[in-house]
Amino acid sequence: MAKTDERTNHMEYMEGMEILNSTMLDEVISAMNGYDYERYTEKDVQNALAHETLTPEDFAALLSPAAAPFLEEMAQRAQIETRKHFGNSIAMFTPLYIANYCENYCIYCGFNCYNKIRRAKLTEEEIECEMKAISETGLQEILLLTGESRKMSDVEYIGNACKIAKKYFKVVGIEVYPMNSDEYAHLHKCGADFVTVFQETYNSDKYETLHLEGHKRVFPYRFYAQERAIIGGMRGVGFAALLGLDDFRKDAFATGMHAYLLQKKYPHAEIAFSCPRLRPIINNDKINPKDVHEPQLLQVICAYRIFMPFASITISTRECERFRDNIIKIAATKISAGVDVGIGGHTGEQKGDEQFEISDPRNVDEVFKAIEEQGLQPVMSDYIYV
Repeated sequence: MAKTDERTNHMEYMEGMEILNSTMLDEVISAMNGYDYERYTEKDVQNALAHETLTPEDFAALLSPAAAPFLEEMAQRAQIETRKHFGNSIAMFTPLYIANYCENYCIYCGFNCYNKIRRAKLTEEEIECEMKAISETGLQEILLLTGESRKMSDVEYIGNACKIAKKYFKVVGIEVYPMNSDEYAHLHKCGADFVTVFQETYNSDKYETLHLEGHKRVFPYRFYAQERAIIGGMRGVGFAALLGLDDFRKDAFATGMHAYLLQKKYPHAEIAFSCPRLRPIINNDKINPKDVHEPQLLQVICAYRIFMPFASITISTRECERFRDNIIKIAATKISAGVDVGIGGHTGEQKGDEQFEISDPRNVDEVFKAIEEQGLQPVMSDYIYV
């Protein structure tokens, strides 16, 4: 693929990509483009907080600058909603990166195909060793990740990893390249329970400048990944924008609207949010969140919780120990522990380099105890197969 003006149109599907008959993309982008967060007032925020069930307009108000003085009230409301729907439970999991080969050129990602890092792919035997070691920590939920390379990490390889994971874990999630619904159906049959896809940014013009080569360049195919996953039988899907790539308020609003509309269309689907901020990567230490500091991150997370109180919210090791310990008291319901974002680091020396730098290196026991110290209940699995 050329690296000049001959790049493919980022709004056109490539050969083999499944196209859904849906207007959801247009609805979300239209809502985002019409979102003028400067027009909201303190009265709008107060009205939103007074409503038992929020409308998209209320959600927009809570993401606006006018809501900043109400952060304490938002946190209190978010905490009430969290405890009402999730009790004191905090789910624990860890991500397992099984390969870091990638065919995309995303300028902000450590895995991008032009970044000179150590590439590696675990064999099935190595995957099993990693999973055995992780399961011995007591964790019962795992998230499998790869770089976005169909050639090096094909559907069969990921499916086999899911089969191995099901031997050791009760809940298996995947965060890999977007697929067609029949491929998601295959992975579901292999043991995958849920799919997470980061849209990165919902601003398609900005998206085009960030994703220069590869399948990830196709904006609408990535957008519809969660819907294809649900069609393929997955019981849950996760949403996220990488906060700091573009206007975080518009991206957070679009993320919420995407999840909201999909929930309306598929009421049975479990919805989850992640709230990642940009982190430094190998060979580029200048990447940092754009205007997204901890108060803004807290505002986004609380707005998600109040708008969609049943949704799971994950807080990753992109954030520091202090912030993670505080946010699980307020709105987050899932936390990672014992994290290694390189390839093969759970059983010895890493075979491949990491995707980004983590901020919270605590092991499973340390996070478990920190949850208990908050008066909360660590939960290794919240799902039982009968």
